[in-house]
Amino acid sequence: MNIQVTLDGRPVDAVLNDSPAARDFAVLLPLTLDLKDFHGTERVADLPRGLDTAGAPEPVAATVGDIAYYAPWGNLALFYQDGPAPSPDLLVLGHLDVSADQLGRATSITIKAAA
Repeated sequence: MNIQVTLDGRPVDAVLNDSPAARDFAVLLPLTLDLKDFHGTERVADLPRGLDTAGAPEPVAATVGDIAYYAPWGNLALFYQDGPAPSPDLLVLGHLDVSADQLGRATSITIKAAA
């Protein structure tokens, strides 16, 4: 599922996977979110509501550029460093084609459905 993403006003290529959580996330679009750093690994932002995690695929460890949802906190996580070991609480929703440096400095993200 293609989406339109801008980080700090700069467009980046991005795609969502076809998981139930990613489809539920797409329903929330468009979104503009302020990002903050979390543990020198990811940029995070609160979502307006939790996502449906039923039918989630097997957990995988997040990698640089992954868009993920951390279910216990209900937040979006954008990884600019490889993440921790796989966890059923962390659902990868998609991927950004962006450098770790640009993502690690980002303060704002806008996500829209592709036209």
